[in-house]
Amino acid sequence: MQMSVEMGKERKKNRKDTIQNITEHKKGGMGQLPATAICGNDITSSCLYVSALAIIYSGRWAPLVLLMVAGVLYLYRTIYAEVVGALPLNGGAYNALLNTTSKFRASIAACLTILSYMATAVISASEGMHYLHTILPIFPVQTATIVLLAFFMVLSITGITESAVVAIIIFIFHLSTLVILLAAGGFFLFQNGLGVLHLNLSTPTEGGLALALLFGFSASLLGISGFESSANFVEEQAEGVFPLTLRNMWYAVSFFNPAMALLALALIPISQVSTHQDALLTHMGTISGGSWLGLLISIDAALVLSGAVLTSFIGVNGLIHRMTLDRCLPQFFLKKNRKGSTYRIIIAFFILCVSVLFITKGDLRALAGVYTISFLAVMALFGLGNILLKTKRAQLPRPQVAPLLSVLVAMAAVIIGLVGNAIMNIHYLVMFMEYFIPAVIVVSVMLGRIAILRGILFIVRSMLMFLVKRMTAVSQTIRTQIDAINAQQIVFFTRGDNLANLNQAMLYVRQNEHTSRIKVVTVVSGEEDIAPALKHDLEVLDKVYPEIDIEFVPLFDTFGPKLINRLSEEWNIPPNLMFIGSPGTHFIYGLADLGGVRLII
Repeated sequence: MQMSVEMGKERKKNRKDTIQNITEHKKGGMGQLPATAICGNDITSSCLYVSALAIIYSGRWAPLVLLMVAGVLYLYRTIYAEVVGALPLNGGAYNALLNTTSKFRASIAACLTILSYMATAVISASEGMHYLHTILPIFPVQTATIVLLAFFMVLSITGITESAVVAIIIFIFHLSTLVILLAAGGFFLFQNGLGVLHLNLSTPTEGGLALALLFGFSASLLGISGFESSANFVEEQAEGVFPLTLRNMWYAVSFFNPAMALLALALIPISQVSTHQDALLTHMGTISGGSWLGLLISIDAALVLSGAVLTSFIGVNGLIHRMTLDRCLPQFFLKKNRKGSTYRIIIAFFILCVSVLFITKGDLRALAGVYTISFLAVMALFGLGNILLKTKRAQLPRPQVAPLLSVLVAMAAVIIGLVGNAIMNIHYLVMFMEYFIPAVIVVSVMLGRIAILRGILFIVRSMLMFLVKRMTAVSQTIRTQIDAINAQQIVFFTRGDNLANLNQAMLYVRQNEHTSRIKVVTVVSGEEDIAPALKHDLEVLDKVYPEIDIEFVPLFDTFGPKLINRLSEEWNIPPNLMFIGSPGTHFIYGLADLGGVRLII
């Protein structure tokens, strides 16, 4: 029993070592096969649709057009190799421009790349699920698309090594399927002749050769989408692997795309190509090998398009991680899990893709413009980055150098393709701007956040100062009103020095009257009639009630209405604010005679 357990552990260890050897180079990082598979699934999946596009726009010249595209890609091999060799960091065009020009210009390239990845992920996932739907109609396309995106999100979070294993399986299966299709097609032509090919080659193209080459070339440039992906995860590749991925992708595109277009011309009349545009290779497989081959190609299409989704997750993860390190995006995205994956970037990209899927309601034509223009703009900007690297960083060592003439020719070809696509599909440009402008705004806010925060701080301070001034004025007005009210004096007439009565008068005034000043008046015939302790008692009460200013006023007069009227005029105190204690029976005046003097004791 113990021996069987140990053998099980040994087999598990050997299986793990095998996967490790396949996916990692002996010096660390991914080896040639997994790195090629990750980006190769994206670029080689183009043969599923690019042959139909080339034939629709250029007719019999489709193989030539695809060879022209392969020629442009050959020039870009050296362009990419020079830039990434000199600057071996994730980011692609963003990294190239970041080290040769401003961060804002580099961020524009990054926005284009992110949009390209977003469109690639959504379009590839949806198209893959459309192929799956033809095989298993029970699966709703949109729900299956979300599930597929979620699957690759989880796979990307688990780590790039595990993702590479899946990518390798898909890549090998895809290439094998394409080889089987070519072999079956060749055997079919050997048996049935080349009549369809002769018919198609004799069919003239509408608009003439020049327009056929222009529009066919512009549309066929989508056949190299994915070539930029390898540059976005170069840090995860072993030393020397990156140029090998470029070479391998070029080999695959240069062979399979023209070969598939030529086989399509030999199997299907040009007039019928547009009818089978969405699944041209499946139709070719059904014609040349039967339904089993058509089914195999449909399965392959679903798998390899799914592999393109994985490429998008890996590529965008490397790009956004680099942008976050450069503080173009919030540092929130740098958090890693136990596997070392920046899972927040991957989750955010998944949410973005799903939201776009809902916004467009599954209409992939809305994303086609974003995909086309973003990808071609990224390629053009990478060429610009190469030129800037030559002029501004000439002393930087690099393993390869692309001739300036080849860089200019490659850029011109891509720009021609960009213009051609805009002419063919002007609404693509509108769709592109609807996604591109918000992306640029977000990055611009991040890059200019210090200036924006300072502006907000200035506005807040200005508003606070305005409010403070206004509130100070209001407060001062209120305080003035309070002081004016409290400034009104109160008069209390006392006949003696009864401290209890005096205190009761103070309490009454404090509780019932709005004033802080009181005149305590005693009316006597002479100074000797002043109560001996009165002045002292008032000094005590002045300390007990600090909020009330107590003023002692002795008057040598006779208390009566005349005195009250005179004091009211002199002191500007109405009689109703003059208080007395309850008079005795000997008091000769009634309260009505005193003009409103009040009793408080």
